[in-house]
Amino acid sequence: MRVATVKLAGNTATKRASQLVLALLGAAWVGLAGAAGGTDFPLHEMEPNLDDKASLQRGMRTYMNYCMGCHSLKYQRYERTADDIGIPHDLVLEHLVFDKSTKIGDLMENNMSVENAKTWFGAVPPDLTLYTKLKKGPNYLYTYLRTFYADESRPFGVNNLLFENVGMPHALIELQGMQTLRCVDVPSVNEVGVPNRDPATNKPIVNKTCGMDLVPRGHDPLVPADGSGSLSPKEYDRVVYDLVNFLTYVGDPGKQNREQVGVYVLLFLAFFFVFAWLLEREYWKDVH
Repeated sequence: MRVATVKLAGNTATKRASQLVLALLGAAWVGLAGAAGGTDFPLHEMEPNLDDKASLQRGMRTYMNYCMGCHSLKYQRYERTADDIGIPHDLVLEHLVFDKSTKIGDLMENNMSVENAKTWFGAVPPDLTLYTKLKKGPNYLYTYLRTFYADESRPFGVNNLLFENVGMPHALIELQGMQTLRCVDVPSVNEVGVPNRDPATNKPIVNKTCGMDLVPRGHDPLVPADGSGSLSPKEYDRVVYDLVNFLTYVGDPGKQNREQVGVYVLLFLAFFFVFAWLLEREYWKDVH
């Protein structure tokens, strides 16, 4: 599924006012999500690698095709992104931006109105420019995108282990396919760990345990997708890694440059310290 990106219309004042409203509502949406939907599911770990330009490029491609229709990156520009991750400007405009009126210097915005967002999702999908930096880090988003499962009681037919009663569809379902909750017969035990037995038959008592309740028992709470997705589990995990890696870069695009400059600053200070120490010795050599 390819989702076109469209610039916000209107004059400058209207545009700025719309941005402010979306930012405030998006912040409220994130706050409510954390308060109402959070679970104790353990996070899957990933290590972002902002030096991997190929990963960042693949992540941008996935974002533009599957995420940009709902979630803008309005504090980031196409030009800055293209320059940082090594994509020529003409290729960005030709293959990653589907509104031909968009210019390379534009902010990465979409055209979803507040009214439509509330109608479709019940709340405005948050802008994701700073999501990995201000939310709970890249591990949270990485885990979230890997733990959708089928739940017919939800409006979009899916739920999420990390965000219970999630209000958004599984945007990457055509890639991953549909996971389901795992159910396992778990022996019932008493306070000291001895299996409970049926008084009539003396057989061990087992309880059917599903989903999150399996986590403390060391079981995977999800059954992998049944092949309905276009990618294998390993390939899907790679797509999610690249996507989160890209959003980690977007959350702090100057990080690499700061770290590189910091190395040179430390080398300069170390070099300067030697001369300062020698000069100090020269000044004070005759003082007893």
